[in-house]
Amino acid sequence: MRGRFITLEGPEGAGKTVLAKQLVAELERRGREVVSTREPGGTRLGERLRSILLSQRADEGAAPIDPRADALLFNAARAQLVAEVIRPALERGAIVVCARFTDSTLAYQGYGAGLPVEQLRAVAAVATGGLVPDLTVLLDVPPTVGLGRKRGASRNRFEASFDLAFHERVRAGFLALAAAEPVRFRVIDSSRPIEAVAGDVIAAVLAAL
Repeated sequence: MRGRFITLEGPEGAGKTVLAKQLVAELERRGREVVSTREPGGTRLGERLRSILLSQRADEGAAPIDPRADALLFNAARAQLVAEVIRPALERGAIVVCARFTDSTLAYQGYGAGLPVEQLRAVAAVATGGLVPDLTVLLDVPPTVGLGRKRGASRNRFEASFDLAFHERVRAGFLALAAAEPVRFRVIDSSRPIEAVAGDVIAAVLAAL
């Protein structure tokens, strides 16, 4: 039996990491085998790429990372994650919970940075072998709220170096993706207290299972 693939998406500061942990704990409490991972990361290669992609610190005199380079590096990490972690877990019947997946590239490098979304879809299809989540929980939060939750050293390159207009486009992109695929997406207001959001996330996932 094939497992189920669940992704958590959303703008910066939406609470994906915390909510993924609470979701995994609840599923495990119910006796399910769960594999929890994240993007970029989840593999040795992916974590090395993560340090490049999200670090605030740039080499002295280096030009900013081009959006196309961002998209290709994210997809390189994604390809390794699918091959090494996600597909093997699904094939043995596990539930995979992943914080971010292809939709993040479409929202950030597509809607945010202006690259053609359909071209990004084609690259992602190669990287993932056409893998699409069974359920995507979109944790929606206004950028002013999400970015306000991040301070200092906890901020990644996208939080520290991209302006509010970029993050507004990213949020709008996520909502457009959700509107285009209402069967796959569940949109949850993540500006509320974490306890309320967690309850809605768990309920949405249990209903889908």
